[in-house]
Amino acid sequence: MRAVVKNGIGIFTPQGFLDGNNSINLLSIDDVEATTKLNAEMILVSLKKVVFFNRNGLDAFVKMFTRVRAKQHLTVGFCDYDYKKFTAINKFYKDNLNFSLFQSQEIAMLFTATYKNQNKNVLLYSNDKSQAAAMAIELHDNGHNPVIAQTQEDFNIKEKSKETYDVIIKNTYLGQMGQSVATRVTGNAIIYTVSSFLDAEIGNTFNIVYHNNSLNVGFRLFIFDAYKVVSMNIHALNFFSKLASSGAEYNASICFVGLSFDKTPTSFKETLEDSGIMFFEQMDDILQNKELLHDLGGSSASTIANKRVITKAIVTELPNFIEATVNTIEMMTNSQASKNAAKVDQITIDGNIEDKIASSIGFYGDIDGMVILVFPVEIAKKASELLIGEKTEDIELVLDTLAELVNIVGGKIKSLLFEADISVNITLPRTYENVNSLLDVVGDKKGVQVDLSFDNDKFLFFLTR
Repeated sequence: MRAVVKNGIGIFTPQGFLDGNNSINLLSIDDVEATTKLNAEMILVSLKKVVFFNRNGLDAFVKMFTRVRAKQHLTVGFCDYDYKKFTAINKFYKDNLNFSLFQSQEIAMLFTATYKNQNKNVLLYSNDKSQAAAMAIELHDNGHNPVIAQTQEDFNIKEKSKETYDVIIKNTYLGQMGQSVATRVTGNAIIYTVSSFLDAEIGNTFNIVYHNNSLNVGFRLFIFDAYKVVSMNIHALNFFSKLASSGAEYNASICFVGLSFDKTPTSFKETLEDSGIMFFEQMDDILQNKELLHDLGGSSASTIANKRVITKAIVTELPNFIEATVNTIEMMTNSQASKNAAKVDQITIDGNIEDKIASSIGFYGDIDGMVILVFPVEIAKKASELLIGEKTEDIELVLDTLAELVNIVGGKIKSLLFEADISVNITLPRTYENVNSLLDVVGDKKGVQVDLSFDNDKFLFFLTR
């Protein structure tokens, strides 16, 4: 079978019935390798013309995916299916869904490097929060503007406003055969999702640069969601031990949740515990325990000696950072912004810090650093209304929405820098209900502070490293 390669995606399109008798003859490793030579970064099998398939019929393709992923590190999977087919595939591979599923080729294209920086407004929903976060991160990294629907009902309402979104994503899954470990943030803890057998490959799929920049932004608690991990070998053991040791400089905590040692030597657990890694049976054992969260660093952060100074290259791009911030806040609050003052110094927060909340987001690549935004609570509530759809006094909900807003700022910064031939990626945002926690992270770092106001409501922007 020959593939059609378009926008970086090699598409194979079988027809009729897929079962154990004919599937193995439809696609060979030679067909796939010929496609990769045409600069395909994704290999997908379209189910558009497939009338019927069973588990045996798909297995032939899945085995091929495994070989391709191991050799080429490409994104592989299926596309062009309806909800019935999507449900069937999930049922077949519910314990080992290690390939990607894209409802359409248009959706798949958003996740390719070939289609970067098209600035598409994307509505997405998945009842798997890890998947929703992973997709949002990938879309941000590719220069698009994702909006995550928090519930099915929320998605149904937003979906009706089709003119607001260029693409709507549902019934889509990013498989673990992609190049990065799925990441999400909950309660100011970074949660990484890992699965299957952990070996030396974890060093390739785990984005250590992203992790280090998350530390710089102020994250101190990192949780590995390991419910689907079967076992690990000595290479993975060494990786996690080194990760814990490097995080100790920041007083960071690393935890594993749901990891079974039935097929792993007991000595491995002892070695990891000696490195400072902690183990929990359930995610709620951490996230629902506010006191423990605080102790582990999920609600606060302590600073380390950090002498990184802001560079001329970053200061030169200050107009792009300000433009991205101002445009986003103006859109969210329906107000006009004005710049009151700017200086290069340590961060200075005037007035009562008790009525302020903050968020930070990191960027890294050709240049690196972080943007800090400090809001009076009332501005944050106003800015949150558009994303929530109503007014709220729930401060945790406001903080969660503030994180989404800062994600949008980060995405716009990335796009504007790209237009200036500067390539960066962004971290997840970190929020601060207590501004003192922010000051602990920033310490005595110097940066560019710009005091802004929106209809006379003051607001602070701080750019540092």
